[in-house]
Amino acid sequence: MGTVTIGVSIAVPEPYGSLLQQLRAGFGDAAAHGIPTHVTLLPPTEIDGGDLPAVEEHLTEVAAAGRPFPMRLSGTGTFRPLSPVVYVRIAEGAEACTRLQKQLRDPAGPVPRELQFPYHPHVTVAHGIDDEAMDRAFEELAGYEAGWPCTGFALYEQGADGVWRKLREYAFGGSVVPPQAGHVERGSLPTR
Repeated sequence: MGTVTIGVSIAVPEPYGSLLQQLRAGFGDAAAHGIPTHVTLLPPTEIDGGDLPAVEEHLTEVAAAGRPFPMRLSGTGTFRPLSPVVYVRIAEGAEACTRLQKQLRDPAGPVPRELQFPYHPHVTVAHGIDDEAMDRAFEELAGYEAGWPCTGFALYEQGADGVWRKLREYAFGGSVVPPQAGHVERGSLPTR
Protein backbone atom coordinates (compact mmCIF):
# COMPACT_ATOMS: atom_id res chain seq x y z
CA MET A 1 0.00 0.00 0.00
CA GLY A 2 2.95 2.35 0.49
CA THR A 3 3.54 5.12 2.97
CA VAL A 4 1.40 8.18 3.65
CA THR A 5 2.23 11.38 5.50
CA ILE A 6 -0.37 12.30 8.08
CA GLY A 7 -0.83 15.02 10.65
CA VAL A 8 -3.40 15.74 13.33
CA SER A 9 -4.43 19.26 14.19
CA ILE A 10 -7.09 21.58 15.52
CA ALA A 11 -8.39 23.68 12.65
CA VAL A 12 -8.64 27.41 13.25
CA PRO A 13 -12.30 28.01 12.32
CA GLU A 14 -13.72 30.60 9.98
CA PRO A 15 -13.42 33.46 9.57
CA TYR A 16 -10.10 33.38 11.44
CA GLY A 17 -8.56 30.49 9.50
CA SER A 18 -8.90 32.07 6.06
CA LEU A 19 -7.79 35.48 7.30
CA LEU A 20 -4.60 34.11 8.88
CA GLN A 21 -3.93 31.96 5.79
CA GLN A 22 -4.26 35.03 3.52
CA LEU A 23 -1.99 37.05 5.79
CA ARG A 24 0.57 34.22 5.81
CA ALA A 25 0.53 34.17 2.00
CA GLY A 26 0.82 37.97 1.98
CA PHE A 27 4.00 37.77 4.05
CA GLY A 28 5.48 35.67 1.23
CA ASP A 29 5.10 32.19 2.71
CA ALA A 30 4.54 30.04 -0.40
CA ALA A 31 3.35 27.06 1.68
CA ALA A 32 0.38 29.04 3.04
CA HIS A 33 -2.11 27.89 0.41
CA GLY A 34 -1.35 24.21 0.95
CA ILE A 35 -1.65 24.28 4.74
CA PRO A 36 -4.99 25.03 6.41
CA THR A 37 -4.55 27.31 9.44
CA HIS A 38 -4.19 25.06 12.49
CA VAL A 39 -2.70 24.13 15.84
CA THR A 40 -0.57 21.00 15.40
CA LEU A 41 -1.21 18.03 17.67
CA LEU A 42 0.76 15.45 15.66
CA PRO A 43 3.36 16.89 13.25
CA PRO A 44 3.88 15.45 9.76
CA THR A 45 4.41 11.73 10.33
CA GLU A 46 5.08 9.05 7.73
CA ILE A 47 3.20 5.81 8.33
CA ASP A 48 2.45 2.66 6.36
CA GLY A 49 -0.88 3.14 4.58
CA GLY A 50 -2.06 -0.16 6.02
CA ASP A 51 -1.73 1.31 9.53
CA LEU A 52 -4.25 4.08 8.82
CA PRO A 53 -7.27 2.16 10.23
CA ALA A 54 -5.42 1.61 13.53
CA VAL A 55 -4.49 5.31 13.64
CA GLU A 56 -8.12 6.30 12.98
CA GLU A 57 -9.31 3.98 15.77
CA HIS A 58 -6.76 5.54 18.16
CA LEU A 59 -7.91 9.06 17.22
CA THR A 60 -11.54 8.06 17.79
CA GLU A 61 -10.65 6.82 21.30
CA VAL A 62 -8.68 9.97 22.18
CA ALA A 63 -11.52 12.20 20.94
CA ALA A 64 -14.17 10.20 22.80
CA ALA A 65 -12.30 10.79 26.06
CA GLY A 66 -11.78 14.49 25.31
CA ARG A 67 -13.95 17.43 26.29
CA PRO A 68 -14.51 20.76 24.55
CA PHE A 69 -12.38 23.64 25.81
CA PRO A 70 -12.02 27.35 25.11
CA MET A 71 -9.28 28.39 22.67
CA ARG A 72 -8.01 31.94 22.55
CA LEU A 73 -5.27 33.37 20.34
CA SER A 74 -3.50 36.54 21.38
CA GLY A 75 -0.40 38.26 20.04
CA THR A 76 2.69 36.82 18.40
CA GLY A 77 5.80 34.83 19.24
CA THR A 78 8.74 33.37 17.37
CA PHE A 79 11.01 30.34 17.49
CA ARG A 80 13.87 32.29 15.88
CA PRO A 81 16.83 31.81 15.83
CA LEU A 82 16.26 28.08 16.59
CA SER A 83 13.62 27.70 13.87
CA PRO A 84 12.48 30.27 11.25
CA VAL A 85 8.89 30.55 12.50
CA VAL A 86 6.62 33.41 13.58
CA TYR A 87 3.35 32.39 15.17
CA VAL A 88 0.19 33.61 16.87
CA ARG A 89 0.27 32.63 20.54
CA ILE A 90 -2.31 30.44 22.24
CA ALA A 91 -3.36 32.41 25.30
CA GLU A 92 -5.97 29.88 26.42
CA GLY A 93 -6.23 26.19 25.54
CA ALA A 94 -2.49 25.41 25.47
CA GLU A 95 -2.68 22.94 28.38
CA ALA A 96 -5.52 21.02 26.69
CA CYS A 97 -3.53 20.92 23.41
CA THR A 98 -0.46 19.62 25.26
CA ARG A 99 -2.52 16.88 26.93
CA LEU A 100 -4.07 15.86 23.59
CA GLN A 101 -0.77 15.65 21.70
CA LYS A 102 0.68 13.43 24.44
CA GLN A 103 -2.30 11.08 24.16
CA LEU A 104 -2.00 11.00 20.35
CA ARG A 105 1.72 10.16 20.51
CA ASP A 106 1.29 7.55 23.27
CA PRO A 107 4.28 5.16 23.03
CA ALA A 108 1.84 2.23 23.26
CA GLY A 109 -0.30 3.63 20.42
CA PRO A 110 -0.01 3.35 16.63
CA VAL A 111 1.98 6.62 16.21
CA PRO A 112 4.62 6.76 18.98
CA ARG A 113 6.22 9.83 17.38
CA GLU A 114 9.24 11.52 18.94
CA LEU A 115 9.38 15.29 18.51
CA GLN A 116 12.30 17.26 17.10
CA PHE A 117 11.57 20.15 19.53
CA PRO A 118 9.60 20.30 22.80
CA TYR A 119 5.86 20.68 22.10
CA HIS A 120 4.68 24.29 22.05
CA PRO A 121 1.13 24.79 20.70
CA HIS A 122 0.88 27.73 18.31
CA VAL A 123 -0.55 28.91 14.97
CA THR A 124 2.19 29.45 12.37
CA VAL A 125 1.84 32.66 10.35
CA ALA A 126 5.29 32.73 8.71
CA HIS A 127 7.80 29.96 8.13
CA GLY A 128 11.12 29.94 6.30
CA ILE A 129 10.77 33.35 4.67
CA ASP A 130 13.22 36.25 4.75
CA ASP A 131 13.88 38.01 8.05
CA GLU A 132 12.26 41.27 7.00
CA ALA A 133 8.99 39.49 6.17
CA MET A 134 9.22 37.51 9.42
CA ASP A 135 9.62 40.77 11.35
CA ARG A 136 6.61 42.23 9.52
CA ALA A 137 4.45 39.20 10.41
CA PHE A 138 5.54 39.45 14.04
CA GLU A 139 4.73 43.16 14.23
CA GLU A 140 1.52 43.23 12.18
CA LEU A 141 -0.13 40.44 14.16
CA ALA A 142 1.14 41.51 17.60
CA GLY A 143 -2.36 42.70 18.53
CA TYR A 144 -4.27 39.82 16.94
CA GLU A 145 -7.05 38.28 19.06
CA ALA A 146 -9.48 35.45 18.31
CA GLY A 147 -11.41 32.93 20.37
CA TRP A 148 -13.70 29.96 19.86
CA PRO A 149 -14.81 26.76 21.60
CA CYS A 150 -12.59 23.86 20.48
CA THR A 151 -14.83 20.83 20.00
CA GLY A 152 -12.47 18.36 18.34
CA PHE A 153 -9.56 17.81 15.98
CA ALA A 154 -8.96 16.40 12.50
CA LEU A 155 -6.72 13.95 10.65
CA TYR A 156 -4.98 15.29 7.54
CA GLU A 157 -2.95 13.67 4.78
CA GLN A 158 -0.32 15.45 2.73
CA GLY A 159 -0.75 14.82 -0.98
CA ALA A 160 2.06 14.34 -3.51
CA ASP A 161 1.45 18.00 -4.43
CA GLY A 162 2.39 19.06 -0.87
CA VAL A 163 -1.18 20.13 -0.03
CA TRP A 164 -2.71 18.98 3.27
CA ARG A 165 -6.25 17.59 2.95
CA LYS A 166 -8.64 16.71 5.75
CA LEU A 167 -9.45 12.99 5.90
CA ARG A 168 -11.74 12.99 8.91
CA GLU A 169 -12.90 15.09 11.86
CA TYR A 170 -13.06 13.78 15.42
CA ALA A 171 -15.49 15.43 17.85
CA PHE A 172 -14.82 15.33 21.56
CA GLY A 173 -17.07 13.09 23.65
CA GLY A 174 -18.28 15.93 25.83
CA SER A 175 -21.53 17.47 24.65
CA VAL A 176 -21.29 20.69 26.64
CA VAL A 177 -19.14 23.51 25.29
CA PRO A 178 -17.65 25.61 28.10
CA PRO A 179 -18.16 29.37 28.04
CA GLN A 180 -15.29 31.41 26.69
CA ALA A 181 -13.12 32.78 29.44
CA GLY A 182 -11.84 36.17 28.43
CA HIS A 183 -14.47 35.80 25.68
CA VAL A 184 -13.51 37.18 22.24
CA GLU A 185 -16.37 37.10 19.75
CA ARG A 186 -14.33 37.62 16.63
CA GLY A 187 -10.77 37.84 15.41
CA SER A 188 -9.36 41.31 15.46
CA LEU A 189 -6.30 43.02 14.13
CA PRO A 190 -4.92 46.08 15.83
CA THR A 191 -5.86 49.40 14.31
CA ARG A 192 -3.11 51.83 13.55
